[in-house]
Amino acid sequence: MNFRETILELALDIAPWLLMGLVIAGLIKAFLPQDVLQRWIGGAGFGAITRAALIGAPLPLCSCGAIPTGLALHRAGAGKGPVAAFMISTPGIGVNSIALSYALLGPIMMLARILGAIFAAMATGLVVAGQRRTAVAPTEPSACCKSKSCAGGGDAVAPDLPVSARLRAGMRYAFVDMLDDIGPWMLGGLVVAALILSSLPPEVLAGLLTGLPLMLLMAVIGIPIYICASAATPIAAAMLLAGVSPGAVLVFLLAGPITSLATLTIIWREMGKATLMRYGAGVIGSALTAGLVLEQFVSLSGINIAATLETSHSVVPAWLSWAALGFLLMVAARPLRRAVLRPA
Repeated sequence: MNFRETILELALDIAPWLLMGLVIAGLIKAFLPQDVLQRWIGGAGFGAITRAALIGAPLPLCSCGAIPTGLALHRAGAGKGPVAAFMISTPGIGVNSIALSYALLGPIMMLARILGAIFAAMATGLVVAGQRRTAVAPTEPSACCKSKSCAGGGDAVAPDLPVSARLRAGMRYAFVDMLDDIGPWMLGGLVVAALILSSLPPEVLAGLLTGLPLMLLMAVIGIPIYICASAATPIAAAMLLAGVSPGAVLVFLLAGPITSLATLTIIWREMGKATLMRYGAGVIGSALTAGLVLEQFVSLSGINIAATLETSHSVVPAWLSWAALGFLLMVAARPLRRAVLRPA
């Protein structure tokens, strides 16, 4: 297929799952008060780290979006371990990227991604947890934290509003603030994926590096860049189809979305250099471990991951994919969606 056909096919595969993910994200925004989140994740120790990893996983925030929430939890008394776990699991996987992972990567890679993100969050949280809390001057959010959908997840939805008003506010957050934030990255991810699939023969990427060296390369590339979990998904699917090993792809899916230079800078300024070193070591070590475990599983089971990518495509009828894509494009037109999703 040529570039145009490839990007259209990817867009149709993504559209219904992205739409579902955005709706769920809006529901979470509407009915999960910020003070409840702080109460669940506050504290320190293994229990708090586990709660932070599990609760953060479905939340629809990118790497930079998790920063202000993580800082608020830290300054409210949460230990460094739970904060680190939350700041990894939240951008590592969310309801929108879970849906996209099933659509583009298949059920096995989706499950590996979920478990890998939770494992990375808990492992890094435990690595960081041994340090004492030190007083650090408040920091200004970096530039990428200042969008409406990232700054603490947007304006809080008042819990005393009627259900209809809360739903409207949640959907506005999902289809206005969040779509504005991830839209350009999603488009960029689709373009890169389409270029890989339409231009590069499978043997080119598959033959560059293999095994642990390739995983290390994926970690080195992924950690400093900013790419949200949703945008990373089509690129990961393209790499799988181009012959890159599942373990290396999983390392990219974990290392890229869960952290960025902005995240690392804020951790350094807020928690200190020692915490930053522990955080980086935890992210790299856990991502590589997850990749190696997946490689071992694939080797022992004999499963061809690339051959399972079409499993989820047949679940969605063509008319629904076209309808979802058309709706998303319509909502992306700002004048129209402002008329439909005016604040309550």
